[in-house]
Parts: sequence; structure tokens; C-alpha cells
Amino acid sequence: MGKGHRPAPSTEELAAFAESRRVLPGRRPDLGAVDPAGTPGYDGNKASAKRELKQLRDELFTFQTTMWAERKHSMLIVLQAMDAGGKDGTIRKVFSAFSLQGARVTGFGVPTEEELAHDFLWRIHPHAPGHGRVAIFNRSHYEDVLVVRVANLAPESVWRPRYDLINDWEHSLAAAGTTVLKFMLHVSRDEQRKRLQKRIDEPEKQWKFSAGDLDVRTQWDDYMDAYADALGNCSTDEAPWYLIPADHKWYRNLAVARIVASAARRMDPQLPALEPDLVGTKVPA
Repeated sequence: MGKGHRPAPSTEELAAFAESRRVLPGRRPDLGAVDPAGTPGYDGNKASAKRELKQLRDELFTFQTTMWAERKHSMLIVLQAMDAGGKDGTIRKVFSAFSLQGARVTGFGVPTEEELAHDFLWRIHPHAPGHGRVAIFNRSHYEDVLVVRVANLAPESVWRPRYDLINDWEHSLAAAGTTVLKFMLHVSRDEQRKRLQKRIDEPEKQWKFSAGDLDVRTQWDDYMDAYADALGNCSTDEAPWYLIPADHKWYRNLAVARIVASAARRMDPQLPALEPDLVGTKVPA
């Protein structure tokens, strides 16, 4: 093994890391006490993190293709963050390991008129993963207790009961064999400013910028309160939230990959065996 290279983390190491980032049920996290530029649970550097990420991506590819073949279980991955928090980057750097045959990314933007005419989960449920599939939500049903709350799109009497409705819905997914993993990519206000400025200054990134991004920055503290409540109310044993410091993209990617890999090892899908009456079959010339 070359200098600076590490073996792939053990199952126990991955489980311990995941547990360290999990929001405990019923515990409202203090987001102000979490350093977005920190790298908790990892003592390596950027280079070693990238090497480990490659190992984990290979593992995730094998996991997902095996789960696709087995067709007994599924996985839902939820990504939430402030603007420029790294949702797209995480999908590109981590989840591009998955085969398109059994994985799908869905982004949830402003609801359409048709979607607003139904309950808030109506537009979400069709995108839940079927057996053998991975679904990745880029923003999600949590927008209805985040944006809706902060922007005063509905009164508290409407959005507050949604915590329980969300928990019930995620419980139903888990009962049907879906592993639910939810990630808040916790970026600092200053790091967000730098990333938004790049979107303005660099032509190839300007398409990502919206004037509304600046309006949201003025409501930063309100969003942090809304996130803390969402995580505190909706992190359950069946559908945990994980709080990921996200100022360092390399750490963000590694942390998410570690937690997903830990869940994948617990799921442990198996390739189906050949049907007994087909054993020994010879393919005709």
C-alpha cells in the first residue's frame, strides 16, 4: 500500500461516523454550535478524503446494482441546504456512482398550480423509490416547513402539523422496505456569499444565480430556526437526519458517502440465485 493510502473504513468505523452526525430523535440541534468549516470525525486531509471517496463510490455502485437485481428494498436520499449549499455538487461527486438504470434524481421547485390544488405530499409521493431503486431528492417535502414557513406562504396552523404528516409518510416508506437518509448540508453564511459571488462573476455559473437568492440571505436566521425545528421534529430512528458541515466540499462529499455506505452495508442486498431448474442449462450453439 502506497504512502498516505488508507484501507477502506471498516463497517464499525462507518457506523460510528454516521452516528456522530445523526440528529437524535426529539433533539433540536443547535446549528450555531456546529462549525460549517469543521471536519468532525475525520482526521485526514483533502487528498486522502478523495482517495477514500473513490473507494466508497465503487462500493456504492456495487451496492446499487445488487439492490437493483434483488428488487426487495429501496433507498431514499434527501438533500436539503441553503442556496449554494452543495446539493448539486454532492449529487455529481457522490451519487453519480449509481447506475442510471436504478437511480433517479428529482428536484422540487416552486409548486405548480395543479400541485397547490392538492395536499403538500401529493407531488412528492410518486417519486418515492420502488423496490430495487434509489431516489435522490434535491430539495424535498421539507420545503413545506422551510420556505413556506419563512416566506409566510401559509399560517403556522397549516405548516406546523406537517411535521407529523411527514413523519407518518416516511414511516410508511420504511415499513415498505425503504431506507430513508436525510442530509442537511450546513454551509456558513460567509461561504455562501463567496459561492454566490462566483455565480455572478463567472459566466459559466451565471445561470445558477437568481436575484431571489439575495432576498433569502436577508432571512438567514429565520431559515436556521426553521431548519433546526425541522430536524428536531423529523429526525426519527426510521428516517434520520444527518447534519453535515459543508464549507469544505471534499469533507461534505466524503461524509455523505460514508453515511450512505454504512446504510448500504446494513441493508446487505444479495444477488438472486439462478432458479434451480435452470442450473446446468447449456446455451445452444
